[in-house]
Amino acid sequence: MIKNSACLECHGDKTLTKTNAAGREVSLFMDAAILAGSVHKTNTCAACHADLTAKHPDDNVAARPVACSKCHEKQSETYGASAHGLAQAKGQQAAAGCADCHGAHNILPPGSPASPLHFSRLAETCGACHDQVAKDVEQSVHGKAVAAGHREAPTCTDCHSEHQIQTLKSTSPLKISADVCSNCHASERLNTKYNLPPDRVKTFFESYHGLAAQYGSTLAANCASCHGVHKILPSNDPASTIYKTNLVETCGKCHPGATENFAQSKVHVDASSIVAGTKPGEQINWWVRRVYLVLIVATIGFMLVHNLLVFAKKVSARYRAANLVVVRMDLSQRLQHFTLATSFIALAITGFALKFPDSPIARLLGANEMFRGWSHRVAGIVLLLAGVYHLIYLLTREEGRQLLRDFLPSKKDLADLTGSVRYLSGLSQDKPRMGRFGYAEKMEYWAVIWGTFLMGATGLVIWFKMDVTRFLPRWAVDVALTIHYYEAILACLAIVVWHFYHVIFDPDVYPINWACWNGKVSKHWQEEEHPLDPAGRASPQTGAEANTRATSGRGSSSQPLPKA
Repeated sequence: MIKNSACLECHGDKTLTKTNAAGREVSLFMDAAILAGSVHKTNTCAACHADLTAKHPDDNVAARPVACSKCHEKQSETYGASAHGLAQAKGQQAAAGCADCHGAHNILPPGSPASPLHFSRLAETCGACHDQVAKDVEQSVHGKAVAAGHREAPTCTDCHSEHQIQTLKSTSPLKISADVCSNCHASERLNTKYNLPPDRVKTFFESYHGLAAQYGSTLAANCASCHGVHKILPSNDPASTIYKTNLVETCGKCHPGATENFAQSKVHVDASSIVAGTKPGEQINWWVRRVYLVLIVATIGFMLVHNLLVFAKKVSARYRAANLVVVRMDLSQRLQHFTLATSFIALAITGFALKFPDSPIARLLGANEMFRGWSHRVAGIVLLLAGVYHLIYLLTREEGRQLLRDFLPSKKDLADLTGSVRYLSGLSQDKPRMGRFGYAEKMEYWAVIWGTFLMGATGLVIWFKMDVTRFLPRWAVDVALTIHYYEAILACLAIVVWHFYHVIFDPDVYPINWACWNGKVSKHWQEEEHPLDPAGRASPQTGAEANTRATSGRGSSSQPLPKA
């Protein structure tokens, strides 16, 4: 190992120099005191200059650039993908390397005021290669803020990144606005501290330019298109690109032929906060907005009320003309169905509000997470209690036991399913004749049983996770959460696609199958859907007879319940 003293015999001489490839004389002097004060003070010369041997300099082999990647692998890998690293890879030796930014032997922590990477000296460091850019930044609002000692003010590396330096010249408008400028101008803390407008990012992305950028336009103006790149000045500075007398030229870069009237248009406009200003245009805009809001509410409100009244009238007429005489659900079954349906809907709404707290459905329930959580738990308890009651009903009531027998799968269900496929696809003209419940109702009923058990079990595991993890590993809760979430999606889609069709959108029952309301269906529907059901073949002729059949066990049955 070569000792430092051996190196300093030559490099301790202040007059030691060499001429580089560019013909410029550079000093080879190394001050031992400077090295002792750097972050590499514990390193030896040979630790970094590992390519040199004890024969140096007599072997006339010049020292190669230090391979910083030996100790700083991640930083070097990132640097390799930067504008500087890519340029060096193409043979542009003048591109900045590690030592150009960090220093050679006098490397200091970036937080040290003497470091070339200290926020107050970054413009000077980068300006060694980017002289005009450094001058522009110095005159800008950002440069003046840095000079005043405000660390929050953006420096070169805040916008261009640190090791993976990006040029940003060919970057998309969306990246510049969303990933560069928004880092500071979307910050409530910074906007409040420095008395900056709080809505500049929000209103930009709501403007034409912002919307176009979000949808992939590479030509739409971004923040820098109007405010400038490095020499960003206040709007009241005559040299600013957004000063009133410069707006025509600025807008004209993208809109050839722009006039003063065109340039008066505002980009950062929040329609919800427009007030009646002193300018005629602002006053007109204020009144037009309010007139339209009143017009929209009044017009659409009238249409909505009118059509709801028409719809209610027609539904009432269809209900009276439906000839609902066949009993499908008795009062107990209708109450069970109502409890199950309401608790399921409440679970779906509150559950997805908990999963997606920023969604519109969550905002409708308010910002209180505790309310959403307990609403979900209460609805879950109601669902489980309804399930327990239904189980007791199946075991203790004759109607329940008959219901269970009628819901049990049979060989005929498979034949009915095959026959339905042939009938619906046009391969057969014969529609399968089904009894009290067909394969569709049975599939849905047993899906309810399975879904209620699965959602209840996983929901309790999630709710009482502290107790569960006393005897189960933590991943069991994570698995339960996954099952709970995806089973909820499956259940909701099944209700919308399958159950809602049969009880709402089927033309034979639209706008609703009234069995869930009064327990009855029409004789035509019963004969069409369940011709082998004895209740349909012996349908009552009077209301009294219908009530008698409702308690006979065979004549009272439940519509398939929604899957939980």
